[in-house]
Amino acid sequence: MPTAAKLDELGKPAFLLMILGFIWWWPMGLAVLAFMIGSGRMGCWNHNGVSRWQDKMDRMRSRVEWWGTDPGSSGNRAFDEYRADTLRRLEEEQREFKEFLRRLRFAKDRAEFDQFIAERRDRPRHDASQPQSQA
Repeated sequence: MPTAAKLDELGKPAFLLMILGFIWWWPMGLAVLAFMIGSGRMGCWNHNGVSRWQDKMDRMRSRVEWWGTDPGSSGNRAFDEYRADTLRRLEEEQREFKEFLRRLRFAKDRAEFDQFIAERRDRPRHDASQPQSQA
């Protein structure tokens, strides 16, 4: 069984293994830490981490809207309106960029799939009725 699969089975005890590695012999702990970061086993280093922080920001915004006050108000209405417009524009650009990335990934997947189908179609077929040469 590969080391990565063993660490996946361990789950949270893998972190304990890392801590004990640092206590017992620091190079072992460092090696386990480097492996966990490099293999994406640490949640803070994967792409879902961005989504997690975005969810937290959305919850915080909803709380602010629920209370009906903005704790970050500067007291200057003109600046607050400018800031609100800028934030709305940035959020719209973020949505557009996420949509662009989604379309880009789809186009890349489509191109790879089309290439696979074309290669599969072009390769010679081996029928069971034809004798195969032994090399």
